[in-house]
Amino acid sequence: MLTAVWEAAGYPWSVRLKALLPIWLPWIRKRFRLRPETEKQLLKISPRQIDRRLRPAKSQRRRRIYGRTKPGYLLKHHIPVKTDRWDVQIPGFTEVDLVSHSGNSARGEFAHTLNVTDIHTTWTESRAVLGRAEQPVQRALNAIGQGLPFRLRGVDSDNGSEFINWHLKKWCEQNQIQLTRGRPYKKDDNAHIEQKNWTHVRKLLGWERYDTHEVVEVMNDLYQGELRLWLNLFLPSVELLKKVRVGSKVRRRYDGPHTPFERVRACAEADQQKIAELDALRKRLDPFQLAGTIERKLERIYRMANRRLSPREVKAASIERSRREKGCGKAVPENRDLEIQNRFPLSHSLDGGASPVTSPMSRHPLLRLHS
Repeated sequence: MLTAVWEAAGYPWSVRLKALLPIWLPWIRKRFRLRPETEKQLLKISPRQIDRRLRPAKSQRRRRIYGRTKPGYLLKHHIPVKTDRWDVQIPGFTEVDLVSHSGNSARGEFAHTLNVTDIHTTWTESRAVLGRAEQPVQRALNAIGQGLPFRLRGVDSDNGSEFINWHLKKWCEQNQIQLTRGRPYKKDDNAHIEQKNWTHVRKLLGWERYDTHEVVEVMNDLYQGELRLWLNLFLPSVELLKKVRVGSKVRRRYDGPHTPFERVRACAEADQQKIAELDALRKRLDPFQLAGTIERKLERIYRMANRRLSPREVKAASIERSRREKGCGKAVPENRDLEIQNRFPLSHSLDGGASPVTSPMSRHPLLRLHS
């Protein structure tokens, strides 16, 4: 049962999994018909015990990331650079970025995901746009700002021309939004959104190429519907408070795990009408049903990918040959196929991958929701 909840929740870290168990408990009762003693054990289980129980299902795989950011030069001297640590106590200050869905080729127009995450509450929103023109990106950002349960106060981006332009600067000035940027080639300046690019976009859609208006509409249907609610209402996250050096090691201290919705609800600056609507919606929704719907929509998006320009699958590992047959040297493998995978390598698997336990980011028909 614990494994089933872990899978449906997208394979979260044990601390986050423990935090979501009380939130998901009403729906866990309906699906698994828990006995009272089992329910008590479930609520008392520690993160370390969760790690031990789930250890057979975890194994890490390498990943490869493709960047398509091009610098914007016109306004760089007019937009201040932000390099200091975020220290905000109210919602509304965000980091933004584009995630490309270009596959193996950067030619022509293809879809991008505009990702926006709030620093104080970790609330995250996404929109898909075809291409990276300045006006569509600005319109998508405006739509996200209107849907947030708090006022948008700040936008911090990289140096891409889709953000460093007069359209966005004028829009920020009209709406009294602070516009800042990071340093070129310093991804740590936008560390919050870089993490969300991975957990909220790349793990779900992989590196396939999406380049039609139809697939952009389907992606937005997912982003504005089930995925937005599932991530912000039901999945707890933690925030890094500080780093403490102990000898040669660095210990990270986090706050308690809370859902983005819980953090927003605790803010006096939040829109109380939207908070009430989201609270009522969360009580009606079943996270397991949301996970199933997200899975089906992701499969539909995957079927709409441009296979010709998507990464090809890795062929089966070649059989090793022994040079000892010729009487010299140690056994060495044949030249292995270096083609990158068609789907993102599984981040979790059982017994070295014999039984897959991962997300549709790998776009495998046997797999279940998000690792």
